[in-house]
Amino acid sequence: MAVPFLYKYLPESLGFLMARNNKKRIGQVIAQIDPSYTPRDEDEYEMTVPPKTGIPVKKLFENGRTISTVLFWLNFFLCLLITYGLGTWLPKLMTEAGYGFGSSLTFLLALNIGGIFGSLIGGWLADRWSTKRVLTIFFCLNAISLTVMGMQPTIIVLYLFVAVAGATSIGSQIILYSFASQFYPTEVRSTGVGWASGVGRIGGIIGPMLGGALLALSLPFQQNFMVLAVPGLLAAIAVAFIYEKSPSKNLVRVVNKRYKATGDLVEK
Repeated sequence: MAVPFLYKYLPESLGFLMARNNKKRIGQVIAQIDPSYTPRDEDEYEMTVPPKTGIPVKKLFENGRTISTVLFWLNFFLCLLITYGLGTWLPKLMTEAGYGFGSSLTFLLALNIGGIFGSLIGGWLADRWSTKRVLTIFFCLNAISLTVMGMQPTIIVLYLFVAVAGATSIGSQIILYSFASQFYPTEVRSTGVGWASGVGRIGGIIGPMLGGALLALSLPFQQNFMVLAVPGLLAAIAVAFIYEKSPSKNLVRVVNKRYKATGDLVEK
């Protein structure tokens, strides 16, 4: 159902537009990146992409990307650990705390509805603010919401914090993909995002296992959620040390025939 809207409103990358030689749209995109540039009909555009040589995974650790790559992997791991752990065991945890089975399933519904709104609001904020800052705040809110859930507040407040937990776990996962794609340059972007997502899937496997282990230990209700809050806190610390942008060598050169001038613009 969303395909027609995505086709119409989702912007294409400069690389795709260059391949299609869509000069009009290229000029519009560059003008959005650099407001000082005014597109002209006589302008020509060239893109320089570094050749793909060597082992792609190795390039994730080059040009000062080592720390950020490891932290991206850690964040994907922790975020999916939280998401799958909560999604799998939240109804059971609530049932063990004395809530009815119907109410426990409603908590799961609130978690996923929160995830929908978290993805939309988080994406909107990331477009207008720093993606890194939005993620840091989201992970902190996730840890806080899980801690409050363990205190068994009133039912309305509990539903609210369950929704916040969903918004800041599922929403953070969506924003992380965007952040990673912005960080890596074109020649290693798919490799960087793919490896981070792959490592994250390990967290998606361990998350349900962690939830099952907590139930087997028969810990007090509050301690269960305090343990689940730890990954969110660690993720907030980890994302704070990721660089905003990786050094990129992918340049779009604008050649102005009228003035015989050239200028380099970094693809974003």
